Amino acid sequence: MGSSLLSIGVTALNANYAALQATGHNISNANTQGYSRQAVELTTAGGHFTGAGFFGDGVNVQTVARAHNEFLTREAATTKSIAAADATRTAQLEQLEKVFGLGESGIGNASGQFFNAFVDVVNKPQDVSARQVVLSRAGELALRFRTASDRLDSLQTGLAQDLHVGVSSINSLTTEIADLNHKITATKGSGQEPNDLLDQRDLALHKLSELVQITTLPSDDGSIGVFMGGGQQLVLGGQASKLTAGANVYDPGKVQISLEDGAGQRVLPDELFTGGSVAGLLRFQKYDITDARNFLGQMAMAVSERINEQQALGLDLGSATSGSPMFSVSQGQVLANARNAIAGGVPVASYINGAGSLASSVSVTVNDAAELRASDYELLVPPGSSGGPYQLTRLSDSLVRTVNAGDVIDGFTLNIEPSALPAPGDRFLLQPVGLAAHSMQLSLSDPRGIAAASPVTGTSGVNNTGTVTVGQIQAVTADTASPPLTARITFSDNSGNYDWELLDSSNAVVSNGTATWQPGSAIRSADWTPATAKRNEWTMTLNGVPRSGDTITVEPTRYPSANNGNAAAMLALRDEAMVGQETRPGPPPVVIPGSTMTDAYANALADIGVRVQSSRSAATQSQAIAADVQAQLTSKTGVNLDEEAARLIQYQQSYQAAAKVLQIGQSLLDTLLQVART
Repeated sequence: MGSSLLSIGVTALNANYAALQATGHNISNANTQGYSRQAVELTTAGGHFTGAGFFGDGVNVQTVARAHNEFLTREAATTKSIAAADATRTAQLEQLEKVFGLGESGIGNASGQFFNAFVDVVNKPQDVSARQVVLSRAGELALRFRTASDRLDSLQTGLAQDLHVGVSSINSLTTEIADLNHKITATKGSGQEPNDLLDQRDLALHKLSELVQITTLPSDDGSIGVFMGGGQQLVLGGQASKLTAGANVYDPGKVQISLEDGAGQRVLPDELFTGGSVAGLLRFQKYDITDARNFLGQMAMAVSERINEQQALGLDLGSATSGSPMFSVSQGQVLANARNAIAGGVPVASYINGAGSLASSVSVTVNDAAELRASDYELLVPPGSSGGPYQLTRLSDSLVRTVNAGDVIDGFTLNIEPSALPAPGDRFLLQPVGLAAHSMQLSLSDPRGIAAASPVTGTSGVNNTGTVTVGQIQAVTADTASPPLTARITFSDNSGNYDWELLDSSNAVVSNGTATWQPGSAIRSADWTPATAKRNEWTMTLNGVPRSGDTITVEPTRYPSANNGNAAAMLALRDEAMVGQETRPGPPPVVIPGSTMTDAYANALADIGVRVQSSRSAATQSQAIAADVQAQLTSKTGVNLDEEAARLIQYQQSYQAAAKVLQIGQSLLDTLLQVART
């Protein structure tokens, strides 16, 4: 019996010593990231039969198990992945928001200052200093657009660097997981779980989920398979796949991610990245920064083209000729997909210029800047149809339409060179406004070149008996090769009916007719017979009430230096809805007005602001969910030092009690031996 008691004491000592070791290991790793609490699992050593019943043989140490909850571990990784994506996009959007300055630092204020500068030119059209202020304001407006575009470029550069770092980190973690899989599999034959290796793998998986959302699939050999969206394999057994961050198939300045497999590199659509910081970066790159660039480009193109158009309708102070363009701006670009193998029998690489846009074949030309949309477009050449029709997708809202070469879409014309038709399956990215803000420059340097004068002047007859006077007259179209004709209007009654006639420079009648004027409306030369030759059209408003026999004469301006008609028209552009106009097909066609420059900028600010607020809200919510799940996981698997201290005392007392059992067993054995000797 003494010998049996000694054996029991030894097993008790071993069991409690093992428990003390596990507790000490927990305490020492209480602050180790990813560590799971470990505990010794004990089983009774059974017993042996005697006539008096079964007597126990002590305790056995079965294993050292770690605290683990598969469900909470998976949920913690998933929620952390979503939170990382939201937080990353929010951080980027907050940087983007700073590009759209408020108050005096914003483009809206600069555009308002530019248009308001025409007030002094209207009052003193011959004042060169007033004209110089206009050019200074115009230069400041162009600079604001370029500065905003440059800041977007900086954001894109930083974003690209972050994506390269993120992909490198993913590859490092997948390699680590594959290596841990190999080590864990190698220990599987021992029949015991390698707790610390499993913790290391869980930690690596947790870090990986912060970069990209993953799913895992355990194997019988102890390894774990790791997959991302769409079932793309990242780790299988001891093998890790490699991701690469390369140039976008359209724009080398953007990043796209590919997966290397047996067939080479396979481009992964951005939509496959549903969580993790990489997903947040890709979403910001694809949508937010692209939309911001197009917002700026749409406004830059609209104001540049509209001002230049109005300039061309007036006369400058120097030579009394049509005004030269005030701004220069890019007409848009077309980028070929890098995977276009052949286009019109010519390799893509041979007909793309250094900037990445097509030097021929496919191009875009702005037709009506007011109707341009803040969007890129993807052009697809359907299989078996190199000459059209083509499929065009507006990327801002995924609107798909069928088009042909020469069609006008959203204010721009699609041009395709017949001698170099793209091949079936080719794709192109059309950017009608993408470069506008970046390329906007002040091209007029001489203040005398501002076309403040209208090419036509309206005067009331000196013998008029009514109160009618000319309110405002401005050119609508201009033909520099043909001077405007003189128009003579004679009211035939007191109700607004009038006769009109057009005379050339020799006072010969070119055309004539009758029409009616109503108070509040304008007289438009374009409403007359087509013989007015649409080359020099104008519109005129009247004040007062005409009487029968009253006359009004509209003739070429004789003294441009004293005329302010076109300057007044430029000032009126401040309130013109020149951005984002839409024409819906009829019959009859319906024109939906766009926005003024100030309103367009305010709309862009509001759009970016809503994105920031929505992203912040999503990030706050997802972070709270992730923190809650992590707290639940920690409560199940983490080390509580108070509990470990209590267990330490418990196992110490058990160890002392086991030592006492051993001491008593030894004493009993000594007594038996002493009796046996006597």
